[in-house]
Amino acid sequence: MRIFHKIILSKPICFTQEKNTGRGRVNKVVAVLSAIALFCCSVLSVCAEGSESEQLQLYAQAAVLMDADSGRVLYGKNAEDILPMASTTKIMTCILALEYGNPEEIVEVSAYATSMPKVKLYVRQGEKYRLKDLLYSLMLESHNDSAVVIAEAVGGSVEGFTTMMNQKARDIGCYDTYFITPNGLDAVVNDSGKIHSTTARDLARIMAYCVTDSTVKEQFLEITRTLSYDFTDAEGKRSFHCNNHNAFLGMMKEALSGKTGFTNNAGYCYVGAIESEGRIFTVALLACGWPNNRNYKWSDMKQLAAYGMEQYQYKNIYEKREFEDIPVTNGVDNASGKPFAEAYVSVRVDDRGEKDLSYLLCETDQIEVKTQAARSLQAPVAENTEIGTVCYYLNGDMIRRYPVITTEAVAEKSYKYIFTYILHIFLPGIN
Repeated sequence: MRIFHKIILSKPICFTQEKNTGRGRVNKVVAVLSAIALFCCSVLSVCAEGSESEQLQLYAQAAVLMDADSGRVLYGKNAEDILPMASTTKIMTCILALEYGNPEEIVEVSAYATSMPKVKLYVRQGEKYRLKDLLYSLMLESHNDSAVVIAEAVGGSVEGFTTMMNQKARDIGCYDTYFITPNGLDAVVNDSGKIHSTTARDLARIMAYCVTDSTVKEQFLEITRTLSYDFTDAEGKRSFHCNNHNAFLGMMKEALSGKTGFTNNAGYCYVGAIESEGRIFTVALLACGWPNNRNYKWSDMKQLAAYGMEQYQYKNIYEKREFEDIPVTNGVDNASGKPFAEAYVSVRVDDRGEKDLSYLLCETDQIEVKTQAARSLQAPVAENTEIGTVCYYLNGDMIRRYPVITTEAVAEKSYKYIFTYILHIFLPGIN
């Protein structure tokens, strides 16, 4: 699938031979230099085209466009830089509360929760709320006090809940993420100096988990896609109205989910997901401007979304592989059972019936399929023995491995077997 550019000269270069004259040598030199110049110009043109298609002008200090299905980074800018992520943290808070909490549970507000800074719901100590209602407060208005109430209800304490957050991050492959708070407020551990932080790669992967892999992804999407929501406290004494501050939901019809964030240290941040023609992309933007540049994140988001939708399509890369029968040294031929016949065993690719291996690819991605199988085997051979592999590589990285296995067993041609075979020839009635 890689595009190979060919350099084509409109006219052939002729080398005119002139005997023993300086002019002839000059013509040769000029012709050679002209060829080199044309070659270099063509190569530079090809390189310029490739680099232009891969370099986007983004405001964010760190950004990632990810294929949510495979977790592959399709575009990255400082993707591994560890940075604070502000309220984009709340996607992890929400997904954990949905997975481990009961949305209908009535939870009580602590004094610590009321001490959170703005943006907040202004809950009061001792008040009770339905957990589900607080999740809308968390994700639509980004209320910091609601995050603490949720964390204490699900994790027993903020510390217990952040332990759950960090474990979940590791479970889904995010090893450069460190949660200290459930709301994303800037925080640091005094003993170690570690800050509340993530990377653009990890944040995009967390969002991918929320919208594609989690068992409660539909509930997550329902909450994060709701434009407005009304609720009361458990006793019905106070009423609240929440508006969704994820403006990107109204900017592109492909917008699937997202969460904004801002702190003085983090700057404007955003993590979102888009869905188009069966493809789901996630985008993470960290340090995407400071006041008064809050709209930078929308510009970056549109640019990365357009890049993903224009450049990447699903392609089935599965290739059928068949193998010749493999000779088995000192094995019994299953077809004839005769001791003097050569034994072979048939093999197949154990793809478990999978004939569609679709990957999100662009035109410059290179797929390579490598096969390996034993040239011979030593008896005895058991059925379903792995004797080789078929591996698929995307740009040099292995993305799928299928074992090659035997389809039958082959017994060893032992002295006992030969003796029994001969005995049956002369004494056919003996078992």
